[in-house]
Amino acid sequence: MTDAPAGDQTAKLAAARLWATNRYPYLAAAVFAAPVLPAPGLGRVLIDRWWRIHADPAIVATAAVPALGSELLHLVSHVLRDHAARADAVHLAERAEVHHWVDAADAEIADDFPTDPDRLVRSATPDDLGVAEGRLAEEYYRRGLVRDGHTADCGSGAHGTPGPDEPPPPDPDDVAGSATAGIGEDEQRLIRRSVAAEVARADADAVSDGLRRWAEDQLGPRVDWRSELAAVLRRAVAVTAGAVDYSYRRPARRTGVGGVVLPSLVRPSVAVAVVCDTSASVTDDLLGVAVGEVDGLLRAVGTREVTVLAVDDAVNVVTRATSGRAVTLVGGGGTDMAVGIEAAVARRPAPQVVVVLTDGHTPWPVEPPRTGAGAVQVVAGLLEDPDMPVRPPPPPAWVRAVAIGAA
Repeated sequence: MTDAPAGDQTAKLAAARLWATNRYPYLAAAVFAAPVLPAPGLGRVLIDRWWRIHADPAIVATAAVPALGSELLHLVSHVLRDHAARADAVHLAERAEVHHWVDAADAEIADDFPTDPDRLVRSATPDDLGVAEGRLAEEYYRRGLVRDGHTADCGSGAHGTPGPDEPPPPDPDDVAGSATAGIGEDEQRLIRRSVAAEVARADADAVSDGLRRWAEDQLGPRVDWRSELAAVLRRAVAVTAGAVDYSYRRPARRTGVGGVVLPSLVRPSVAVAVVCDTSASVTDDLLGVAVGEVDGLLRAVGTREVTVLAVDDAVNVVTRATSGRAVTLVGGGGTDMAVGIEAAVARRPAPQVVVVLTDGHTPWPVEPPRTGAGAVQVVAGLLEDPDMPVRPPPPPAWVRAVAIGAA
């Protein structure tokens, strides 16, 4: 096959970029920033972790503009979501694991962009992996079906591990800003924020919920989560501790008329349960930080003993603990904190406050939990893993939620 002249290929790539940004204008900053480099003999189009798109001229010559534009959109979506760094955290060892990760990352992209039949290569969808849509790549990877014989590979920009046929990394002597040098980490962050700003400004019906959550995460202000968690916990405990009542267990100092014994006002102690998400998507380091922080805060507000439940999609271990060091956390399965909240409220004595430490990718109870004594205060510490840039759906309005960072 004879390659088209270089000028024709350049014109087609320019047309493909225009087609892509006309369809999704909020991705324009990324589509135009990623340089496209010719890679004769590559046999495909891929993107590396420096945002360089490597395209075989033979593929460009025969591809229709919509197909090429769809391919550019898909590849740029991988680097916007930082799938390479997230794959590093998963520790892919075998080539089969790399292909399965790419399927999982493709499924995450498919949630936000309809599958385009004109694309050069058909990518995996949540349905292909047998997992409900709306998940992150990490969960699709962990729970999705491994497609035997499929060798999905969008380049190291999608999985972080250069294949044997991928062009070499940038030369250290390349001048920053040149096409062959690619895009450095600082500029990558700036482009992600630029795209996020455009997503935030887009009409509500033009952007998926998942992509809008990603944009909010990129743009959202960072607050001191420790101070915020302390304030929320103190308020929750104060609401319960403030519910004073009369009790004859401690008679009033003054007797009534005729020597009648009168009750005195008492402030009940507060029973607290901590539900810890021990599913595979929550890192041990972040969960340890959160448990230690809650331990210290509960001591500060006067609660000396708590019930800690280790929960993935079932309750694994229940511990009565006076210190975070005494907590046993085991799990590694799916995620359902509704099961943990239900189990916590069913215990005796029933808690008045339930603290849920989770990454947020979980079902929640439909209604606020209650005991015979009334409503239960629920506080959610949402554990933010930097390797999962897309935020989960918010918990119900009756949950007092605090985003907890890694440090």
